[in-house]
Amino acid sequence: QRQLVESGGGLVQAGGSLRLSCVVSGFTLEHYNVGWFRQAPGKEREGVSCLNHPRDRTNYADSVKGRFSISRDNAKNTAYLQMNNLQPEDTGVYYCAATYRDYVCSTYVGSSGEYDYWGQGTQVTVSS
Repeated sequence: QRQLVESGGGLVQAGGSLRLSCVVSGFTLEHYNVGWFRQAPGKEREGVSCLNHPRDRTNYADSVKGRFSISRDNAKNTAYLQMNNLQPEDTGVYYCAATYRDYVCSTYVGSSGEYDYWGQGTQVTVSS
């Protein structure tokens, strides 16, 4: 059974940092494209970042460029999202997702419909 489990969310003040983790089981993450999405209350789910397989190319939403960094530890079958200089507008539920579609994450993060496997999400709240 393919499963993704996020952790690392929490409450942080503006300017602070968090590192989200996404532990994968049931498939080998390094063979998939992996993405992070977020959803704020009353808003649509938006792509934040992705890591492409096999070139390890990364893409970021304009709103997080220079502040967020996506990575993957193949030995641990885990993806990460390092988030620095967090701002109140970064508040939301963060989800990791994976897809075997090789065209996804080639030039941008992609839409949520292009990802096949999802975690349950972790809440990130940034106070001003």
